[in-house]
Amino acid sequence: MKHYCLTLTGDLLPGAERTAAVAALAAALKLSEAQAGAFLNGRPHPLRGELSQERAQQARAGLERIGVGCLIREVGEGTLEPVLAADAFRRPSRLSLTAATMRCPSCSAEQPPGEVCQDCGIVFAKFGRPATPRRAPAARPEARPFPYEIVGQLLLLIVLWALALAFWSHWKKDQLPPPDFYDTARLDEPLQTPTAARPFQVEAEGIVYTIEPLYDYQLDGVVVSLHDSDVFWDIYHFKDWKDFINIRDLCVVWGGNVTTGAFRAMSYHNTTWTCWVASRGTGSAAAFATDQLSNNHLLTQDPLIRRALKSAELGDQVRLHGKLARYSHADGFQRGSSTSRTDQGNGACETVYLEAFEITRKANTGWRLVYRSSVTTALAALLILTVLFFGSMARGVQD
Repeated sequence: MKHYCLTLTGDLLPGAERTAAVAALAAALKLSEAQAGAFLNGRPHPLRGELSQERAQQARAGLERIGVGCLIREVGEGTLEPVLAADAFRRPSRLSLTAATMRCPSCSAEQPPGEVCQDCGIVFAKFGRPATPRRAPAARPEARPFPYEIVGQLLLLIVLWALALAFWSHWKKDQLPPPDFYDTARLDEPLQTPTAARPFQVEAEGIVYTIEPLYDYQLDGVVVSLHDSDVFWDIYHFKDWKDFINIRDLCVVWGGNVTTGAFRAMSYHNTTWTCWVASRGTGSAAAFATDQLSNNHLLTQDPLIRRALKSAELGDQVRLHGKLARYSHADGFQRGSSTSRTDQGNGACETVYLEAFEITRKANTGWRLVYRSSVTTALAALLILTVLFFGSMARGVQD
């Protein structure tokens, strides 16, 4: 059975446009257009491989369709050494060659295969040492651009979703749970007993305070409102009074206010001195017992008690133990304490120097976790979105 090989003539077919032919040949051979153009320099370039007559004709037809001249030779007919793989042209609809280059043994110039050096003009066969073939480097796949627009749209959706969830969970996390959530057996009247403790002094922020105990005091209650007295914008405590031991005020309820659910029908609000209580509807105020509510000014300079106190949130059931007390310092500040749960108005708040504080039931833990997670997610997504925005802007400037 006879076998055949192909040889590029080095010429364009009549009517072929050189630029288009070079581009098509470069795509088929996976070369640059400059390298592909070197094969159309008017000199023949044999292709490696032995084909059947039918396959050879199919490969030639594929080359001629792109405007490149091609000859079919029976194996053994010419003397030209093949330099390209002809087998790749078996299927003319998918031209795919592995092209090679060669280095001149005289001037070391790298160039497409041929018989004569394109730079120094020597004839390779007469030089005495054959040219060194070199395989063309594999074409690197084109890097895909980063999808800024798609990722940006996804992040924007995450930000909006997280913000909506944050607003919803912020409202839910401060809702007062139903009565059956609490350990109502503990929610009795506060325990107030005579004390044998003597006046003592404590120091905070360079101020020495004198504490005058009035009674030993223990309270179990549900937090319905609170005020942080140690924040910098509370100028009464920090600037006017120099009161650095009143860390927080907690307004709490107990007894029938909790067991009957009456505390959930009321609204609460704390200011620097007072816990304000209002009815949300007709009949709710009548069911609410004002002597089962107290606003407590809580004093401490102990860091562990302070941390526990600051972790209390709306709806939590808490237990505190300490001294109902008066306190003062040398700059003229002084504050007393109520010793009765039935008084109202000015002076009706309890001032308690804390010796222990704990949260016995933590309310709305799921919603608080959702709130923290959604806020964190929104901030993280917004940060990444900002970085991507400036990254795309910088890329646009470079382009």
